[in-house]
Amino acid sequence: MSPTLLLSIVFGYFLVLLGIAWYTSRGAGEHAFFSGDKKSLWWVVAFGMIGTSLSGVTFISVPGGVAAKHWGYLQVVLGYVIGYWVVAGVLLPLYYKLQLTSIYGYLKQRFGEVTYRTGASFFILSRTLGATIRIYLVLHVLHLFVLGALGIPFWLSSAVVLLMIVLYTLKGGVKTIVWTDTLQTLFMLAALVGTVLFIIGQEGMADWSTELSASGMLKVFNTDWRSDGFFLKQILSGIFITIAMTGLDQEMMQKNLSVRTLGDAQKNMRVFSVILLGVNMLFLLLGALLYLHVQHAGITAPARGDDLFPTLALQHFPPWLGLLFIIGLISALFPSADGALTALTASTCLDLIGTLDRGWPEARQKQVRQRVHLGFAVLFMVCILFFAWLDSGTVLDTLLKIAGYTYGPLLGLYAFGLLSTGKPQDSMVPLVCVLAPVLTYVLATYSTTLFLGYQMGFEVLLVNAALTMAGLAVLPVESK
Repeated sequence: MSPTLLLSIVFGYFLVLLGIAWYTSRGAGEHAFFSGDKKSLWWVVAFGMIGTSLSGVTFISVPGGVAAKHWGYLQVVLGYVIGYWVVAGVLLPLYYKLQLTSIYGYLKQRFGEVTYRTGASFFILSRTLGATIRIYLVLHVLHLFVLGALGIPFWLSSAVVLLMIVLYTLKGGVKTIVWTDTLQTLFMLAALVGTVLFIIGQEGMADWSTELSASGMLKVFNTDWRSDGFFLKQILSGIFITIAMTGLDQEMMQKNLSVRTLGDAQKNMRVFSVILLGVNMLFLLLGALLYLHVQHAGITAPARGDDLFPTLALQHFPPWLGLLFIIGLISALFPSADGALTALTASTCLDLIGTLDRGWPEARQKQVRQRVHLGFAVLFMVCILFFAWLDSGTVLDTLLKIAGYTYGPLLGLYAFGLLSTGKPQDSMVPLVCVLAPVLTYVLATYSTTLFLGYQMGFEVLLVNAALTMAGLAVLPVESK
C-alpha cells in the first residue's frame, strides 16, 4: 500500500477530529475546559473510555506478547474488572460528594496544601511518562511502515502528530475529548474485529480453535507462586493498578466527573468494565491467531513481538485490512495523547497554579492554560525522543513497571486518608512519597535474594503503597 495514501488517511482523520473539536467547543467558557459543564452522557463516556484505557499498548503489545506469555495477561484484566467496581463504589461517591473538579482536591481537604500538591505532582509525573510511552509505541510503528518510507525523520513526524493533537485539544477540553475518544474507540474496535474475521476466514483455518487449544497459547493461569506471573499476584496487581491508574488519575476521572449525576457515573464505570474484559479477550485471541497465521503461511515472525501485528497488516494482509489497521492505530494514538494533554493541563492549572482560585479574569486564565498546554506538548516531544533512543523490550511491561513506582505513593496517600483518622505533618509528606518508591526499587531488585527466590512483578505498586502508608503512620502528627 502506498505510504502517500496512508499519510493522506492520517491527515483526513485529523481533519475529522478538528471538526469535532470546533463543534463541541462552541460557546464554551474556561471552566468547561476542565469539567465539560457536567453534560456528558454516561454511555458515551463509557464507550470512549475503552479507547483511552486500551491505547496503542493494547493494540500492539497485547497481541505481540501472546507467544511468550500466552493469555497470562487476562489474569491482570480480571483484576482490572474488580478494580473498576471498587472505583465506582468507593472513589466516585467521594469525588461527587466533595464536588471536585480535580480529584486531588481530596488530599487538600484531608491532609493539607503540601500533600495536595505532592499528589498532583505524582500524577503529572505518572501520566507524562505513561502517555509518552504509549504515544512513542504508535509513532514508532507509523514511522517504520509509513512515514520513514517517505524519508520523513522520526523527530519531524513526532512533532507534526503532536501539533495536530494540540490543535484539536487546545480549546475544547473535556467536552471535545469525550466525543473524539468515542469516534476513535469505534475505529479501533473495527480494526480488531476486521482482522480477527479475516484470519479465521483464511484457507486452512477451519480448525483454528482446536489448533490454538493444542498450541498452549490459550493458557491463562500461572500457578508458580515464585513467578512474577503467579495468578494471585497478577489479579491483585490488576485490582490496584486500576484503582491507581483510573480511580486516582485525573485524566480518567475528569471524564467520569463530567457526567451529571453520581448514579450515571457509576453506571458508566461498571458497564465499561464488562466491555473492557471482552475487548481484551478479543485482543488476546487476535494475538494467538496472528501467530497461528504466521505458522500456516510460512512467514518469519519479527524479533520484536510489538512489530508482529503491524508487519502482517501492512506487508502481508490485503490493502483494505492494512488501511483499517492504520486507522485503528491512529485511533489508538490520539486518545493516549489528547486526554493526557488535557488532564495534565487541568491538573497543573487547578492544583499547582490555582487559576480558578486566583480571581483572574477569564482572558488571563485562558492564556495561562494555553501556555501550560503547549508546554506539555513540548515535554511530550522530549520524552518521545528519549524513548526512541532508549527503546528495548515490550512496551506493555515497561508501562506497568513504571506505573508501580509512580502511582504507588498516590495509592498510599488515598488509602491512608480513607482507612485512618490520623493527620501526619503536611510538610513531611513529600519525603515519604519520594523514599517509598526508592525503597521499593531496592526490594524489587534484590527480591530473589531476600525472599527465597520470590520474584516481584507488577505488585511493586502494592509494596510501594504499603511503604507510603507506613511512612505516613510514623510521621509526627499535625499540630492543631
